[in-house]
Amino acid sequence: MNIRLSLMLGLMLICFVGCHKENNGGYQSKGQILGPDLRLCACCGGWYILIDHVTYEFDTLPANSNFDLQHATFPVSVKLDWQLSNKSACPDTRIEIIRISKE
Repeated sequence: MNIRLSLMLGLMLICFVGCHKENNGGYQSKGQILGPDLRLCACCGGWYILIDHVTYEFDTLPANSNFDLQHATFPVSVKLDWQLSNKSACPDTRIEIIRISKE
């Protein structure tokens, strides 16, 4: 009986540790806003953001984000919810930010 109980507790511990997810405060990702995109082309402009070692671009922040990127000191560490943009003419590195806050 003690062996079964020990095995059961061991498996529960392994599942608990293995299933632990990093707490981002309910946000999908962490990232860093790197600065403005100063290039002049059809799909250029906006801002660069680094998420999970991949640099993306975005055009705007949600209206309720209270960020002033014009006067920010970069990089700015953030937590955010985002999705790939549906702009078919632009590269797949352009995203739309749904929700964001400073980290």
